[in-house]
Amino acid sequence: MKKTDIEEFYRRLQAERPEPRSDLQYVNTFTLLVAVVLSAQATDTGVNKATGPLFKKVKTPEAMIALGEARLRDYIKTIGLYNAKAKNVIALSQILIDEHGSSVPNDQKALEALPGVGRKTANVVRNVAFGEATIAVDTHIYRVSNRTGLAPGKTPLAVEKKLETVTPDAYKLHAHHWLILHGRYTCRARKPLCESCSVIDLCRFRGKTTV
Repeated sequence: MKKTDIEEFYRRLQAERPEPRSDLQYVNTFTLLVAVVLSAQATDTGVNKATGPLFKKVKTPEAMIALGEARLRDYIKTIGLYNAKAKNVIALSQILIDEHGSSVPNDQKALEALPGVGRKTANVVRNVAFGEATIAVDTHIYRVSNRTGLAPGKTPLAVEKKLETVTPDAYKLHAHHWLILHGRYTCRARKPLCESCSVIDLCRFRGKTTV
């Protein structure tokens, strides 16, 4: 995709959603981290249903430790991989208390060192909580980037690096949200809504349902 097309691509996504926000519900940086960890291989809607009651009771690492792994499992048992996720959330809560003064660090390596936190999760937290211009590549962004020709790559990391290169600075802060929301609601995996897509004329997808 040409530089001018990329600029226009983002301009239109911005026009659609001037102030994009994560679909995950949270009350502070710690609960955001927990929500993102729980969202792996799960829908945001499913996570929100589980964390709504949880976050009314638990808002800090100390409160999470006090809750305990067994009771945490009861809150999140409707989420996939809940046993492993409960173990990770308790473990990362203890590390935050022991090593980071109970605060979530704005540091990529420190975040990735936490149990259950990978590159994507760390990027999401730094973007949403700290306003860093990071781009977390999930399945939606990977699909949109390759399908449209915006930033093709064979791996999520390759797509992330390409997006960092081609995305104009003015759009980097919200690029993650624009792309994920476009992939979730318009450029869907099955039956993309090409007829209502604002960037259809810029898209390189050969399977477009309209022209």
